[in-house]
Amino acid sequence: MSAAIYKIVDQLPTGGITVMALKSLDFIIPGQWQNIVGFDNTIRHVTGETDPALIRQIGDRAVRLFNDKSQGYQRALWLYQTVDNTDALLGAAALANKVGEKISFLGFLDKMTPKPERAQSIDLSIKLIVEILAFCQINGIPGDSLGDFLRALADYSGESLMRMAALICFDGLIPLGPDFLLKCLGTLQSLQPNDLQENPTFKAIGSVVPGGNPSGQLGFIIQSFHAVQGWMNQFVSSHELTPQKVINSLQSFIELSKDNLDYLGAFLDMSTNYYYHTGVQTLARRLIERAVAEI
Repeated sequence: MSAAIYKIVDQLPTGGITVMALKSLDFIIPGQWQNIVGFDNTIRHVTGETDPALIRQIGDRAVRLFNDKSQGYQRALWLYQTVDNTDALLGAAALANKVGEKISFLGFLDKMTPKPERAQSIDLSIKLIVEILAFCQINGIPGDSLGDFLRALADYSGESLMRMAALICFDGLIPLGPDFLLKCLGTLQSLQPNDLQENPTFKAIGSVVPGGNPSGQLGFIIQSFHAVQGWMNQFVSSHELTPQKVINSLQSFIELSKDNLDYLGAFLDMSTNYYYHTGVQTLARRLIERAVAEI
C-alpha cells in the first residue's frame, strides 16, 4: 500500500524550486493555482468547512477511499510519482537548495546536457499519456477513454490546469522551441514500436498503457497526442506564449545564467517534480470532493 494520503499531502513543500517554477507561470493563468498543502488545510480550502469534527469526518472518508485498492487513486499517485522520478536522471535532491532561496545551476553544468530532440519529444508525449491515465484512474473510467479526457480538459482549472501549463512550458516550449508540437508529432510518427522501450518512463508504465502490444501502444500515444494537440496549440496561441516569455518569468523567481539557457530544460527536469506536486493536489481535491458527497 502507498503511504497514507494525509501524510503525503502534509509533506508537500511550501517553497523550493518546484513551487517557485510553478509560481513563475502565474502570468499565464493568473490566480488559478495556489500552493495548498496540508490535508486538513486542503479540506478547508476545497469545502469551506471550519468545523473540526466535520473536517475529521471528511478526512476519514477520503483516507478510506484512497486505501480501497478497487479504486484507482493509488494507481494515479503511482503514475504521478513515476513520471517525475524517471525524469530526474541525476536526482532532484542533489540540486535542491533551501526553501525560498534563489539558486544558480552553474555549478552543475558539468553534469548536465540538453536532451536530444527525439528524447525530449517522447518524454513530452509520455507525460501527456500519464495525464490521461491518471485522469481515468481518478474518475474510475477505462484508461483508453480519450473522449472523456478531452471533454474534461476543456474545463481544467486550478492545479490540473497548472500542470498542463507546466507541461507545455517546461517540457515543450523551453526545450523544443515554439514549434514543439510539430516536432513532437513528427518524432512520434517516425518511431518504431520498440523505440518506446528506450524511454525510462514508458518502461516503467508500459504495462498500463492501452494498446495491448508495442504497436498498439504507439498507436494510442500518437492518437492521444494528435487529439490533444489542438487544445495545446490553442493554449499557446491564446496566451501568446513564447519560450522567451516563459524564461523571463522564470528568471524573476530563480537565478538563471543567460549564457547557459540551453541547459534550462535539463535543469528543470532534474530539480522539479511539478507533475507529482500538482498531481497530489489534484488527487486530494478529488478525494475530498467525493468524500463530501458520500458522507
